Amino acid sequence: MKKTWLLGFGFFSISITWALYNAFVPFFLDDFLKSTLLIGFMMTIDNYFALFLQPWIGSRSDRTNSRFGKRMPYLLIGMPLAALFGALIPWHTGLLTLILFMVLMNLSMSLYRSPTVALMPDITPDNKRTQANGVINFMGGIGSIIAFGGGAFLYEMHSSLPFLSASILTLICLAILLYTIKEKRDAVAYAPADHKPTISFKGEWNRPTLFLLGAIFFWFLSYQGVEAFFTLYGKNHLQLTEGQSSFSLAFFSLAFVLAAIPSGLLGNRFGKKPVIAIGVVGLILIFAAISFVDSLLPLRIMLIVGGIFWAMININSYPFIIALGKEQTIGTRTGIYYLVSSLAAITSPPLMGGLIDLFGYSVLFYFASGGMVIALLFLAGVRDKGLTKTISAQNGSTNI
Repeated sequence: MKKTWLLGFGFFSISITWALYNAFVPFFLDDFLKSTLLIGFMMTIDNYFALFLQPWIGSRSDRTNSRFGKRMPYLLIGMPLAALFGALIPWHTGLLTLILFMVLMNLSMSLYRSPTVALMPDITPDNKRTQANGVINFMGGIGSIIAFGGGAFLYEMHSSLPFLSASILTLICLAILLYTIKEKRDAVAYAPADHKPTISFKGEWNRPTLFLLGAIFFWFLSYQGVEAFFTLYGKNHLQLTEGQSSFSLAFFSLAFVLAAIPSGLLGNRFGKKPVIAIGVVGLILIFAAISFVDSLLPLRIMLIVGGIFWAMININSYPFIIALGKEQTIGTRTGIYYLVSSLAAITSPPLMGGLIDLFGYSVLFYFASGGMVIALLFLAGVRDKGLTKTISAQNGSTNI
């Protein structure tokens, strides 16, 4: 568990960077683009890279074998580049340079996101992965809290300070990971895969996994729409300041952090699917209720409760996907997990932006609640009975 906590610094750097990106980049785009649909489209750039690169990078990392290990080479390349281009974003001189820095930062982050995530199951026994996912997401949540809380304060001092701070923290986190995580020493079973880096469902993906991926798509469709437009929702619909809007998201992240480890323990004790189902039902109700909130205090209370339910979903879904396949293809399945979530993230902001252009910002949380309903229907189709024996025969043992 010590190594898991240290690995959490990788998630810390990813979370703080994405939180600041999603909170403040829409304000930069709003200076040049008056269509919410176009702003939503521009906020999906990272997911186009994730769609094509992350599954391939994840699969390739399965068969990489260097003196640094399978995953670490990708962190050594991607994290410094992401830090550089992220720091340059607020120094754009126009729409063209803004988009250029956004593209370069997102490309850099796509190089190391899947390998960073795949490190967790690499160094964690399968019966501890749900708890470990809670730990690393706890660290990621701390990053989001710092981003939304401290970032709002720094942004009001100067728009470049949140991004510069995130870049410095990213480099510090890379140094910690490089010094403390030695893959060949710490991996449960270090063995690069001998297959070529191809992306295929054949022989690896069963029907319960496909239903689970459908559920993942729709709950990320809801979540990504809220994340991309919440600060603009607060500013334009609730008449909050930009700082109040971004700081309000810290309440969601704080609740997520506090619930991350307990959610992992609950998933391990009662099963991942039941805990995820409770979280989905809870967010259906919370998102629907926020649609009727018009003041700051009840909004933040709702976000706290919503963060708890999101932890129940998010902490248990990735280990659930990992549990349904072979140990030798963890990187590949990590990439596929992000492929599906990225498809949702590509679809959601433009779709939501178009609906906002037509109906106003009030439609945001109705849309989010509806997406969660569809996710619940897909989750109901996940039948994992009988899979334990099958997967155990493939892997030796698996806790589903």
